[in-house]
Amino acid sequence: MRDWLWRERVGAVALALAAGGLLAYALLWASPYGLRVLTVAGVYALASFGFQIIFGLGGALSLAQGAFFGLGAYVTGILGSRYGFDASVTFPLSLLAPLLVALPVGLAVLRLDSHYFALATLGVAQVLHLLVVNLPDLTGGANGVPGVPPFALFGWSAPRGLPTTALVWGMVAVGGLIGWRVARGRLGRSLALVRDDPMAAACLGLDVGRLRLTAFVLSALYAGAAGALAVHTQRVVSPEVLEFPVMVTILTIAVVGGRGRMVGALLGALLLIHLPEWFRGLERSYLIVYGAALLLVILLAPMGLTGLWARLFPPPGRPLPDPVEPPARPARNGERLRAEGVTKDFGGVRALDGVSLRLEAGVIVGLIGPNGSGKTTLINALSGLERVDSGRLWIDGRTMTNARPDRIARAGLARSFQAAILPDDATALEAVAAARLPLDRRVEWAEAHARWALERLGVGALADRLCHGLPAALRRRVELARALARRPPVLLLDEPAAGLTDAEKAELAALLRALAADGMALLVVEHDMEFLLPLADRVLCLDRGRRLYDGAPDGVRRDAGVIAAYLGGVGA
Repeated sequence: MRDWLWRERVGAVALALAAGGLLAYALLWASPYGLRVLTVAGVYALASFGFQIIFGLGGALSLAQGAFFGLGAYVTGILGSRYGFDASVTFPLSLLAPLLVALPVGLAVLRLDSHYFALATLGVAQVLHLLVVNLPDLTGGANGVPGVPPFALFGWSAPRGLPTTALVWGMVAVGGLIGWRVARGRLGRSLALVRDDPMAAACLGLDVGRLRLTAFVLSALYAGAAGALAVHTQRVVSPEVLEFPVMVTILTIAVVGGRGRMVGALLGALLLIHLPEWFRGLERSYLIVYGAALLLVILLAPMGLTGLWARLFPPPGRPLPDPVEPPARPARNGERLRAEGVTKDFGGVRALDGVSLRLEAGVIVGLIGPNGSGKTTLINALSGLERVDSGRLWIDGRTMTNARPDRIARAGLARSFQAAILPDDATALEAVAAARLPLDRRVEWAEAHARWALERLGVGALADRLCHGLPAALRRRVELARALARRPPVLLLDEPAAGLTDAEKAELAALLRALAADGMALLVVEHDMEFLLPLADRVLCLDRGRRLYDGAPDGVRRDAGVIAAYLGGVGA
C-alpha cells in the first residue's frame, strides 16, 4: 500500500513538472509563432480526447471526427462573423450541432462491422464537405468565412498570443480531466470490454449499442469544442477543416500517443504538431524526414508513447479491495428457465427442431450430443446470441423470447464459452469486475464484489495477475467467477472441463455442486461422460437438433438411441 501511494505521488509530480515546463515555455521562451503552434497542438489534443473515447476505448474506427471538428468550426465561424454572437451562444451551439448529427448517424451505422462503420462515417464527412462547398450563401463556398472574431465571453475578449493559448490549454485541462475520469470509470471500463469482445460484453448485461452511441456522441462533443476553438484561433474558416488530412492527423495523434489514453492524446498532439516545425529547416525534404520520424516512433512504440512508457516503467499495482459479497437475487424455488418448441434454421439446415427444456433451482442438467447436434446453438438461443425462428423462452417467469443478450443477462442468465473469453491486458480482478459494471454504480463496488467471486472460486490470489498467460484451468475458473459475480439464477456452461486434468475436473465438479446447492440452475454442455454423468441430476441428449433423450444420468448408457447416435463404442 505504501509503495503504491509513493509511486502514485511520483506520477502526479511528473505530470505537474511536465505541465510546469509547458507553462514556462509559453511564458518565457515561446515566440508569437511558437505560441500559435502550441495553441494548434492544444486544439488537436482536445479533438483527440474524443477520438480516444470512441476509437481507443470503444474500438470503433470513426472517420467522422474530422467532420464534427469542421462542423463545430463552421457553426462558430458563421454565427460569430455574420451575426456577431459571442461564445456564450456560439460555443454551446458548436457542441450541439455535432451532437445532433452524431445521434442519428450513430443509430444508423454503429451496428456495422468495423470496416463498414469506418466507411460509413467517412461518407458522413464527405457529405458535410460537399454541403459546405455547394452552399456559398451560407458557408462562403470554397472561399470560406473570413473575419471570425476572437473568443469573447460577456464582454471579455481573448487577444492573439498568450491569452488565446491559455484559453485553449485551459479547455484542454478540463477536457482531459473529464476524459480521464470517463476512461477510469464505469463507462470507460464497459467500453474497453465492448472493444475486446462485444459478444461477451452483451452476455454480461452490457448494452453494446447504447455504450457505442454514448462514446460516439461524446467524441462529437469534443470535436465540436475543438473546432470552435480552432476557428477563434485562425480567425477564418474554410472547407479545409472538413478535409481528410484533419481526420488523419487526429488518428495519427491517437496511435502515436497511445490508444485509449488521454495523456497519449496530449503527447501525440504536442509531438505531431511540433514535429513539422522542427524539420522545417530541411525545406523540401522535411516531409521525408517527418514521415521517417513517425515510422520510427510506430516501430519502436507500437502501443504508442504511453504504452512504451508503461512497458519501461510499469505502473504501480493498486491495493486490492476487501471482498464484499454482492447482493443475492430474491430466493426462488422451482423453475428458473423454460424453453418450449425452440426451432432454428441456418439456410436449409435445421439446427434446432422443436427443443423444449426446463431448468430448476438447485438442479444440474447435462447437455450432450454429437458434433452438429445443436448444443451450442441451443445455448446461444437461450442467451440471446441467436434469434429463434419459433418457440418461447421464460426466465424466472418473465418472457424473454428473442430478447437481446444484455436483457437476458439482466434477467438472470449467465454463461461461459467453449474457450474462456478474457481480456489479455486486464487483471483477473478487472475481468471479473466487468460483469458487475451494469449492476454497481461505482467501479470500486464492482471490484469488491469481483474479489468476493474470485475468493469463492478459490482463485483470489490471481486478482492482480494479468489474464494473459493464465493456464487453461485458471482461465476457466476466472471466467466462472465472472459469471458468479452476477449472482445469476441460471448458469449455462459450454464445455467447462475441456483441457482440464482429472484433479482439476474434480475441483470443478465440487464447485458446480456448491453453486447448485445455493439454488442456482445449471446447464452444462460436456463431451466427457466420466465428468458429466456423476455431476448431473438430469441429462438431455440432442441429435440433429431434436431431443433424443431426457432423463436420469444412469439411463444414458443404456438408451439405444443415445448409443447409436452419440456414445457408440467410444463414449460408452
